Amino acid sequence: MSHHHEPHDHEAPEIHYTQEFWDDRYGSADRLWSGQPNAQLVAQVADLAPGEALDVGSGEGADAIWLASRGWTVTGVDISAVALQRAESHAAASGAEVARRITWRREDLVTWVPARESFDLVSAQYMHMPSPLREDLQARLAAAVRPGGTLLIVGHHADDMHVNVGRPDAARLFASAEQLAETLDSDQWQVVVADAIGRPATDLDGQPVTVTDAVLRAVRRT
Repeated sequence: MSHHHEPHDHEAPEIHYTQEFWDDRYGSADRLWSGQPNAQLVAQVADLAPGEALDVGSGEGADAIWLASRGWTVTGVDISAVALQRAESHAAASGAEVARRITWRREDLVTWVPARESFDLVSAQYMHMPSPLREDLQARLAAAVRPGGTLLIVGHHADDMHVNVGRPDAARLFASAEQLAETLDSDQWQVVVADAIGRPATDLDGQPVTVTDAVLRAVRRT
């Protein structure tokens, strides 16, 4: 699993959460994504003091590399061995100082349980799943955040369905920021941001458009 892809409703959803599917998808091109860190990650994390971060669905490594370049120690996790090999190569090209800060792990995020209270930042960017899987994953990710640490979850917003950017008819996989926030216990979490936030993009005809992300940023209470 990784950024910016959601299953079509008419396809069997489970196929999209397998290593075979994602290895084939990454193997279909030299580079799937832009190589730039996700805009909401940059916007929400730039003011945080670096610590230990978990990059969930790390793909070709742009987010992990950006974090490491800012002093974070990063664990990048993805189901695809092809993506992880590519990410490791990109990290090495960014220099030894960056590469040594990142550990790459292949894990099935449908079932993987990260160690509890082990990270100062847990970031999941565009990890789209049906509701039961999404809520289960979010609970496991939230449990991995240390007291005082940050949980950042970013997903496509259902409003983007009318924008010509290639979103499949899979709005059922898109949760609002408010829905994401509702899964957190207010006694344990302070929600800093739970909002629909626009960002510039280019549509399939090459025209500038604004797309919308559902952004949840929350801090575990100490």
